[in-house]
This record gives sequence, C-alpha cells and structure tokens, in this order.
Amino acid sequence: MSAALVFQIFKFGIVGGLAFLIDFGVLFVLTEHVGMFYLLSAAIAFFVSNIFNYIASMRFVFVGRNGAGSRKDFFVFFLLSLAGLGINQLGLYFFVERCALFYMYAKFIVTAIVMIWNFTTKKIFLEKR
Repeated sequence: MSAALVFQIFKFGIVGGLAFLIDFGVLFVLTEHVGMFYLLSAAIAFFVSNIFNYIASMRFVFVGRNGAGSRKDFFVFFLLSLAGLGINQLGLYFFVERCALFYMYAKFIVTAIVMIWNFTTKKIFLEKR
C-alpha cells in the first residue's frame, strides 16, 4: 500500500467521520425529538450527510476524472449514494426488526458496511487514474 493511498484513506476517514456525526445527529434528532419513524429519519439523515460528504470528498479526498464537482461526477456520486442508501435501509431494517437491536446500535454496524461500499465504489468510479 502506497503512502499516497494511506493518506487518501486517512482523509477519507476524516471526511467520513464528520459525515458520520451529521448522519447520526440528524437521525437521532429526527427520531427522538421530532418523532419520525427511524427508517424515514435515517433516509433524510443519509441524504444530508451525503451532500456534505460529496462536497468534502470531491474537494479533499478524490480528484475527479472531469474536475472536482463536474455534473458527471455528481451524477455518479448520487447513483452510488442511492445504492448506499439501499444498503443502509435494508441493514437498519434487518438489525432492528429481525435482530431486535436499538436503531442507533444498528446504525453503527450499517455505517461500517456502507463506508466500505462508499470508499471502494467512489475510488473506482470517481477518481482520476
């Protein structure tokens, strides 16, 4: 593993950590204080954190194929994020409804899975070679 890749993973972790805090914060506030169903609040939180993640990732982590912030990169990012949302929602449903975990604990597990999906797919599809 090259030093550049290690540094990129480190930057991805910082951006991801901030997105994680946004995701969990919005999920918690909407579920506990607004009274939304956890899957609806999880979807909203996921999109809010992904908007931040896109801006920060394209600026600090990945060098876009077509220049940071191009429409094509945004479209690809959006499609990959929709798949990530599907993983998020299915995982939450499974761990909460089938395994009887508290939704915030389930979110920790699902976040790890989605994080691997996000880094791998965004590196493959968004980064300039």
